[in-house]
Amino acid sequence: MPTPHIEAAPGDFAPAVLMPGDPRRARRIAETLFDDARQINEVRNMWAYTGTVQGRPISVMGSGMGMPSMTLYATELFRFFGVERIVRVGTCGAYADALNVGDIVIASAAHTDSAINDKRIPGVRFAPAASFRLVRAAVGAAEALDIPAHVGPVFSGDHFYLMGQETVDGLRDHGTLAVDMETAALYGVAAAEGGEALTVLTVSDHIYRDEEMSSEERELRVKDAASIAIAAALS
Repeated sequence: MPTPHIEAAPGDFAPAVLMPGDPRRARRIAETLFDDARQINEVRNMWAYTGTVQGRPISVMGSGMGMPSMTLYATELFRFFGVERIVRVGTCGAYADALNVGDIVIASAAHTDSAINDKRIPGVRFAPAASFRLVRAAVGAAEALDIPAHVGPVFSGDHFYLMGQETVDGLRDHGTLAVDMETAALYGVAAAEGGEALTVLTVSDHIYRDEEMSSEERELRVKDAASIAIAAALS
């Protein structure tokens, strides 16, 4: 049934949903990678679409920016609309020296400075991780598409501008590949709701080097990540 935030009817969402942060990216994915896409949500301009890929149903919906927004939409999709798996398709800032702008990161787990998951299990520092099945499917898809991909943990931050250098250095030195603002929340929701989740990211800038994409490039270069995400979501 519709919720205050999603007007879709029962059955409008496919079991597999891609979730970019930007609703414009959701529209671009639907228009360029789906067949027979139709819009199923426009509440708060958080556009959602359902179509098919090779005859199989799939949906895409924006999540908004940050962990509270991701938590709200992901919870409602799992809990009220019969969604079984969500694959975030987004951008990230690279920490690891081996990463370059345009590279793909498949997030196996997510550290965070957020309290978004603290109430899930009293007394426990919950460690949100991706579905191994989806990670394996994404790696296989990247190899089949000949798209280089890096697999490892990311950091999901609550703040865009308040990250201290000591924290950033510590994350890099402990093997964290990159930073985004949503993955830890998505993985927490999936665990709580009995769903599967994965994040596939495109490196849009490098924290330690003066390299970054323009806003237009961020929209246009989502295709590789989306192709991997679609293959994983439909696995």
